[in-house]
Amino acid sequence: MAVLSNLGQYKDAGLLLLRVGLGAMMIYHGYPKLIGGPDSWAQLGASTKYVGINFLPTFWGLMAALAEAAGGVLILLGLWFRPAAIFLTINMIVAAAMHLGSGDGLKGASHAIELAFVFAGLIFIGAGKYSVDKR
Repeated sequence: MAVLSNLGQYKDAGLLLLRVGLGAMMIYHGYPKLIGGPDSWAQLGASTKYVGINFLPTFWGLMAALAEAAGGVLILLGLWFRPAAIFLTINMIVAAAMHLGSGDGLKGASHAIELAFVFAGLIFIGAGKYSVDKR
């Protein structure tokens, strides 16, 4: 379609839009988990049992909350973008495993699976030129 063929020249603007939207939503979901404290972290960290990690649930819960909240900020800014995308990919894989393992099925896990693919793809693409990293 001729009208849409020129949009390829705005890839960096598209990455900016994607980064801001995803980053803001990760902050929205992660911040309450981060300020929830040790009891909340332990409950969140218990999800790691679905990927074979059965120790230090409070630590893993804190790491998951940090990955979402701080990772969201980093994705939004385009700062340390690829490491943040790696941690968010792992976080979403664990979330998907938790949903599948707790009986929610594919419908319950689909959002985490979708985000895992998005963050995994962004690892390869990078943040774009409208980012703090500017790569």
